[in-house]
This record gives sequence, C-alpha cells and structure tokens, in this order.
Amino acid sequence: MSGVELVVDSARWRRGLEAFAAATPGLVPVIKGNGYGFGRELLALESTSLGLSTIAVGTYAEVPGALATFDGDVMVLSPWRPFLTDVVLDERVIHTVGRVADVRDLAAATDGQARVLLEGETSMARHGLDRHELAGAVAALGELTVEGFAIHLPMAGNNLAEAESWAAVLETSQVETTTFYVSHLTSAELTTLRIKRPQLDIRPRIGTSLWLGDLGALSVRATVLDSHLVARGERVGYRQRPMPRDGTLLVVAGGTSHGIGLEAPKATAGVVQRGKSLAKGGLEAAGFSLSPFTIDGRQRWFAEPPHMQASMIFVPGTATVPAVGDSVDVAVRFTTATFDAFTLR
Repeated sequence: MSGVELVVDSARWRRGLEAFAAATPGLVPVIKGNGYGFGRELLALESTSLGLSTIAVGTYAEVPGALATFDGDVMVLSPWRPFLTDVVLDERVIHTVGRVADVRDLAAATDGQARVLLEGETSMARHGLDRHELAGAVAALGELTVEGFAIHLPMAGNNLAEAESWAAVLETSQVETTTFYVSHLTSAELTTLRIKRPQLDIRPRIGTSLWLGDLGALSVRATVLDSHLVARGERVGYRQRPMPRDGTLLVVAGGTSHGIGLEAPKATAGVVQRGKSLAKGGLEAAGFSLSPFTIDGRQRWFAEPPHMQASMIFVPGTATVPAVGDSVDVAVRFTTATFDAFTLR
C-alpha cells in the first residue's frame, strides 16, 4: 500500500452493527454521501445482512445504486421538487415531501402512483411542512400512498420535547399514518417517546452512530513517501516556510483529495472556546497548524498546508522518525474522507 488505507476489523465492526440493530427497533440505516468512508454499496449490503427492510439515502442521485444493492425500500431524505431531473420513480422508492405545492405536483406527475413521507418543519428550519399546513397537504395527496410522517431534529436542543410535540400534532392531524420517522434522538429518548406514544411506530433514521459507533474497529494508515533532514531556518515547500528547528521533513500520503486538512466551520459559543479559536488562528497565521498524523506517539505539525495527495510534516530531531515505506496513523473525518485502499480483515 502506498497511500491512505482504511483497515476494518470486520468481525468487531459487524458485532457492533448487530448489537446496535438489535437494540434499536425500527432502525432505518442512513447511507449517503461517501458512505461514511466505507462506500454506499458496502453499507447497503451490510443492511441486508442485518435483516433491515428500509434504508435512507441522501439524494436521488444515490437511489439507483441503492436499488441495485439493496432489496428493500429506499427512502430519499432530500425532498422531492418538480425541477429535479434525476428523480427515480420505482415502487420501492419512498419520496419525501415538505411543501403543499410539491404534494400536489408529485400527485399529478405520477398519477398518484408514488409512496411518500410527509415531513414536518422542525427547529432545524431546513425543510418541511408547518403544522398548520398539514390539512392542506392531506387534501393535495390524491392517490399518493402515505408511508409515514418524518421529522429531522437538530443535534442540539431539547429534541425529546420537540419530538413529543410533533407526535401530538401527528395524532391529532388528518394524516392517516401511525409511522413516525425521527432522527437525532438518543436510545433513552426513543424509549421515552415509545412509552409516551405507544400507538405510534417510532422508526429512527441513523447513520453516524450505527456505522461509526465503534471507532476502535477502524484504523487509517498513511504511507511515508519521502524523508529529508532539515536545519533550523531552512525553507521548504511551495510556500518556502522556514523550519522552526532542526529535524526531519516527512512527505506522507494523504492530502486535500483524501479529505485531510479540510475542516467544517465550528460554533464558538463560549468565551473559552472563542479564546482557543483565536489562539489556534494565531498559530495558523504564523504557519503552524497541527496535522492529523501521529508520529512517534504525538500529533505533528504541518510544514505547510497539505497538498492534494500528500502532506509535508515537520518532525523534531528528538523524535523517532519512520522510514520511507512505513505507515503512520492518521485521524480522519469519515464523512469527508476518501481512501486509496480499503481492507476488511
């Protein structure tokens, strides 16, 4: 291997999947984007092995692959829109609708021959029907088959209270379903919701906690491609930055094309968090940014921002340096990572 490799302890990983599925009644696995680093096809096959009846994908572009690798129903999380050109109309596809006009348009476009979820607009404020629009949505359904009602909750806030509120709305509405799809509720919150609303079939849609629930089963390794001794003040790389002291410059597989060095914006709500962000920003402005590569037991600094397929890492002279051809640990964000090799052991 001469790149970035994801190695999976398959027995341990699958034990975790089986335990999670057994403890989560009504589970709908979410399989979207890069497939949480595993690829969507593998996760669809694993969902079949778990005996699950429905999976959820992110967009219509992901539907054909899901239909080809999974025998059950495929739910699309992104809402149907009349201007979409890649909509897949299949008896196994469940469409999400979150606007009254879209309910009406989908019914007309399919002669009522489609299965749908009605989605409520939660405090996420992303997609969905306002609770006052439910009657209008029901009136626009025509012959469409309602497979359930869904809410997409935020990852912060009182999600249980919001879920309970929407459950009450559903039960007093004219929507003829008792199937309630939810996201971002803990196991304890799901249990509480089931106890309080026993007449509803609560179905959690879960991705990260399922597929990445046991990170100890996963290992990501990157190959050392080159090694150079450097002296303090010596300039290196595209940006010709001076080295802070004597040491070794390592060229390691893994760069922006692998998702390394890419970071989502972070919320800095507290004073301490804001202070840390300012401190980190100051270090980065001076050319020092901590890399995700671990060498000789410690995370090491980028010598400069990562390149597309490789990174330049400064290792001080006091550390033990790996040889060219060795591999080192690298931490990745699995939802944005791309690997050169994937091994199930």
